[in-house]
Amino acid sequence: MNIISNAYAEGAAPSPAGGGLEMLIMLAVFGLIFYFMIYRPQAKRAKEHRSLMSALSKGDEVLTSGGLVGKISKVSADNDFLVLALNDQNQITIKKDYITAVLPKGTIQSL
Repeated sequence: MNIISNAYAEGAAPSPAGGGLEMLIMLAVFGLIFYFMIYRPQAKRAKEHRSLMSALSKGDEVLTSGGLVGKISKVSADNDFLVLALNDQNQITIKKDYITAVLPKGTIQSL
């Protein structure tokens, strides 16, 4: 007497038609989402920051990433550093990359 019946393996299920094409379409959609939501805005910000760095000149009032506000007293064309006057007695040398914004003229007097 046989209590356990024999189990027989079935053949593999047929693959759905067009599975590879659907995968390529999904991959393309995710690529477009990545481009428009991540890469493009970041590239735009980097381009704006490069144009800000090239437009810096003596007398501009700027804000650094460390929160310092000062007036540019010397811009060095041969390297990436500039001298920032915090007040009449204090001047610091910083790298141009740390400038986050150019402030409107007269901002330092209004503080």
